[in-house]
Amino acid sequence: MVNGDYMRIAPDVRLGRDVRIFAFVNLYGCEIGDECKIGTFVEIQAGVRIGKRVKISSHTFICTGVTIEDEAFIGHGVMFLNDRYPASVTDEGEMKTAQDWECLPTLVGRRASIGSNVTVLPGVTIGEGALVGAGSVVTHDVAPYSVVAGNPARVLRQLRTPSLVAG
Repeated sequence: MVNGDYMRIAPDVRLGRDVRIFAFVNLYGCEIGDECKIGTFVEIQAGVRIGKRVKISSHTFICTGVTIEDEAFIGHGVMFLNDRYPASVTDEGEMKTAQDWECLPTLVGRRASIGSNVTVLPGVTIGEGALVGAGSVVTHDVAPYSVVAGNPARVLRQLRTPSLVAG
């Protein structure tokens, strides 16, 4: 189902069944699994893979290199980054090209939950069932079933059983 007024869905986007997409969304060359919800003002770039039953809240940016596994939750205003050393020019002062850029993959595990306004730096894995507190900056891997928050995100506690994770 497609809801809303304006959106850009490139021809190479693969949508599963019963995907709900709201207004002002840009999707480019990505794969979105069954029963996902994509909020307003979301951009998902080429090469992104999103599993089944994932909710992506409004004002979120998901860049090339990100994989989000089944039943994960992405809060409002989450930013994924994929370039460890962003710059417009090389050390020699030349404009950077695609050959000057290395995309670092990022993984969000099954049933992980990322709070609003989180920034996820490139090359990070957020483990299955992990919870990332709102406003955090994730600079390193998050172990499965960990609760992290802060800038940089630090472990606050470990969940004892997977059953404690909502879903």
